[in-house]
Amino acid sequence: MDKNQNCFVYVTVKDEDEGLFIAQKVVEKRLVACANLYPQIKSLFNYQNQIQIQDEAVLIFKTTAQAYGKLERLIIKLHSYDDPCVLRLPIEDGAANFMSWIKDTVVD
Repeated sequence: MDKNQNCFVYVTVKDEDEGLFIAQKVVEKRLVACANLYPQIKSLFNYQNQIQIQDEAVLIFKTTAQAYGKLERLIIKLHSYDDPCVLRLPIEDGAANFMSWIKDTVVD
């Protein structure tokens, strides 16, 4: 199996409720095999030349490279931010059975 067929998608959201909403929709549509929600993080960033500190939540999805385009479009459609953080990160390697489960679960 090609190691680069599976990937993580990292998404920040405004809060736990938005994270659960987006996660449920993408799991239902089988665009991801699994969603992990970290319900509260503190984000620090530069916006309009000012340092911002904001409470957010983080989603980490396990999916395939083939499903990423559809997944990204749906996340952006459902997301409350104008320009949400949606990042695709390759999975270099992993347990063979788990990697197969991701590939078999996601509908491209």
